[in-house]
Amino acid sequence: MNKRWSTLLAGASVLSLALVGCGSGSPSGSGSTDEASASGSSDGSLTKLVVGILPIAPSVAVQQGIDSGVFEKHGLDVELSTSNAGAAMLPAVSTGELAIAVGNPLSVMTAADKGLDMKIVSGYSESVSEGEDANGVIVRKDSGIDSWDDLVGKTTSVNALRTQGDLTIMESAELAGANPKDLKFSEMPFPDMEAQLDRGNVDAMWTPEPFLSRALANKDNVLLGYPNQEAIVGMPTMVTFTSGKFAQENPEVISNWKSAMEEILPVSQKDPDAARAMLPDFINMDAEVAKGLTMETWEAETPVDELTKLGDLAAKFGFLDKAPDLNSIIIQ
Repeated sequence: MNKRWSTLLAGASVLSLALVGCGSGSPSGSGSTDEASASGSSDGSLTKLVVGILPIAPSVAVQQGIDSGVFEKHGLDVELSTSNAGAAMLPAVSTGELAIAVGNPLSVMTAADKGLDMKIVSGYSESVSEGEDANGVIVRKDSGIDSWDDLVGKTTSVNALRTQGDLTIMESAELAGANPKDLKFSEMPFPDMEAQLDRGNVDAMWTPEPFLSRALANKDNVLLGYPNQEAIVGMPTMVTFTSGKFAQENPEVISNWKSAMEEILPVSQKDPDAARAMLPDFINMDAEVAKGLTMETWEAETPVDELTKLGDLAAKFGFLDKAPDLNSIIIQ
């Protein structure tokens, strides 16, 4: 099975549905039910799916599914396409350029809030409930920023505005007694953040692994904290999602995808060292850094309770017009 690495620009607008910078080729994410069945087509061929992922450590579980033959077992030929932010994949999913994507659930809720027909297919990853987490906020050691309320008047880099990074930081700051409206955020790709922090162009950076470990390897940087653990324990960081149209036209493909996730993710969770060993090739990561990487919790079951809390929090801070009706978004 082929793996196609292309880049969908992170500035793509959810409302415009315009695909920006999509790689060449002819993605086949808009197949019909005639092309798909529970174990591939009637002649035994596989159903090809172009699946969007982020170039971060937890995404490696999808590659494990490809390499181990789990997707093929479930009748699927999965081809990967990368994007800088989950929100950037939404237009591609909506138009069928991507059949399914793995991204943060708040982006899916936001799209639904704006009228796009997006559906959450399954769970994927969650923040570690206690101890070292897989994403956090880093500041310079000499910054004078020692607590969440110290971020007032400061600028924190996030990969996309009005999503889980700034949302959880705002909640963390409010819990610490600050006015979250006094926080500032700057949008930039994860790989650029550390350099901008070093140059003083931002005061803090919110980032996941592997960028978290890379930044903390610099003795001049320190961890401020894990905002997901402050905001929602067990925060769902990524889910798999598709368009309502694709789900309606391809119910057996969706069922096969869910079954594949239910088989793949427990294996990744049980043996994170095997996942770490793939990271040098998967995201061009230093092998020594990969060995000690903190991984998120992989879980295929859709975390309804935590998603409800996330939707309520997003509505509280005005990221959504109202708390979402999850019954209309989650595929049962």
